[in-house]
Amino acid sequence: MSGSAGCAAEVMPSANASRVFSYALDSHTAAAFTIMNEMRLSQQLCDVTLKVKYKDLEEEIMAHKIVLASCSPVFRAMFTAGLRERGMEVIPIEGIHPKVMQRLVEFAYTASITVGEKCVLHVMTGAVMYQMDSVVQACCDFLVEQLDPSNAIGFAAFAEEIGCQELSLKAREYIYLHFSEVAKQEEFFNLTQCQLVSLISRDELNVRCESEVYHACIQWVKYECESRRPYIHALLNAVRCHSLTPNFLQTQLQKCEILRMDSKCKDYLVGVFKELTLHKPTQGCPCRSPKVSQLIYSAGGYFRQSLSYLEAYNPLDARWVRLADMPVPRSGLATCTVNGLLYVVGGRNNSPDGNTDSNALDCYNPMNNMWSACAPLHLPRNRVGGGVIDGMIYAVGGSEGCSHHSTVERYDPEKDQWEFVAAMSTSRIGVGVAIANRLLYAIGGFDGTSRLNSAERYYPEDNKWETIGPMNTVRSGAGVCNLRNCVYAIGGYDGVNQLNSVERYEIENGQWTCIAPMKHKRSALGVTVYQGKIYVLGGYDGQDFLSSVECFDPDTGQWTEVTQMTSGRSGVGVAVTLEPCRLPPL
Repeated sequence: MSGSAGCAAEVMPSANASRVFSYALDSHTAAAFTIMNEMRLSQQLCDVTLKVKYKDLEEEIMAHKIVLASCSPVFRAMFTAGLRERGMEVIPIEGIHPKVMQRLVEFAYTASITVGEKCVLHVMTGAVMYQMDSVVQACCDFLVEQLDPSNAIGFAAFAEEIGCQELSLKAREYIYLHFSEVAKQEEFFNLTQCQLVSLISRDELNVRCESEVYHACIQWVKYECESRRPYIHALLNAVRCHSLTPNFLQTQLQKCEILRMDSKCKDYLVGVFKELTLHKPTQGCPCRSPKVSQLIYSAGGYFRQSLSYLEAYNPLDARWVRLADMPVPRSGLATCTVNGLLYVVGGRNNSPDGNTDSNALDCYNPMNNMWSACAPLHLPRNRVGGGVIDGMIYAVGGSEGCSHHSTVERYDPEKDQWEFVAAMSTSRIGVGVAIANRLLYAIGGFDGTSRLNSAERYYPEDNKWETIGPMNTVRSGAGVCNLRNCVYAIGGYDGVNQLNSVERYEIENGQWTCIAPMKHKRSALGVTVYQGKIYVLGGYDGQDFLSSVECFDPDTGQWTEVTQMTSGRSGVGVAVTLEPCRLPPL
């Protein structure tokens, strides 16, 4: 027995059974629709005519009701649900271009459609009208691929108009992610005041600095200055003005023409300026939280000798990735981020060839996985503390050989220059540094004679230090960070033992309080805050260099061991910034 296209099967029954035969032709459906389409084109057996009117255009399209009903719930309802169209041979169609209707009818017969950039919006609108979901999805996928800064706002508005939630969501996510570029386009300047306020109020806006949002609003007002000037105060209330720097605000108050003409806005920004310079907590001003991947970076460190490693950890999938090595091995360095760039400050290269204290400042760019050298510090600084206020990097204390520093330097990335600021009240190496409410806290350390429990904080406007209450325990090489308006001092060395104890300074009442200890004793550990939790990396426990990473959840008050570094080490620099765009091969 031979078979044609498809498959055939014959079963030989027993003597008492009846014969059974089954056959299936896989190509039947496609072939049948091909024949039906040929009949449509030759106007054979057609039982409905679509009379399509659009503005001054009118065209008749002949088809078969059963085919249209099989592809569109709207046509199915017309022809089967007792509507007036059920018995009509000519159906008036309005609100859709004849060429678009022609393509949708063709799709019903051929399951194929070709759409260009110029007509995709019209085809998608028609597909939505007739609930041809597969065509809607195809158009949506195409438009998502075409998103760019010049059309994203228009696509989002179009999607909302036709009720396509997927395209609306993807377009808005694109706008939030590429806000800085979108804000330069014509579509942005045609937003209404309400639309603009809604946009800039989003936590997801991906901006390197809040000044980008501020400038976008000012440019929007200037686009039609006379009619839009009354909206500036509402816009400024939506900008996260407490995330702007006092210097920036001062410059705007002096030079911005829009503000000069609005005393209410000037008064508002003056109030923000005062709150910032008085170092009040800005609890009503949440930080932007763009939906871009961020990783915990670990730079350098010490294990038998100083390391040049740069690695990054993603807490969401517990994965480590090795990145471009630092130019020179270093341990005892400080690490911080400014505008998405990772900076490593000072440290020491302990190698078999000798020990060299470093005055280097190197910058890692996650966009290209490359390092670049910046202006060096005035002094080499090993076991240095680092922090950022108003986009300026502070290098605090540290040592050069037997010299223990009380001095502090500040780096301006825009000028690529270091300058000295007021020195601390005492020398501190292994000092922990945290930034809270635009104040720099220097915690503990070693002055060359004793381990310290003293702490002080720096006021940038006055260029002076103020002593605060001492810790309960002396600590050098502790991990220090700020979380929820508290400064945490974690682990360290008291001159006899490595510590697992933790205490925190509550800024509002000026008190140090002991909290749950870590699982491991650690000195010279790395510490950072990621998504509202504290992560500590590596360190030395008095016998071994640790690879373990622990996480503290302030809601539960508990420490959890979450991962292992690729190797044990101490004296690492740790910070959080964007996931690299160019990951090296695994």
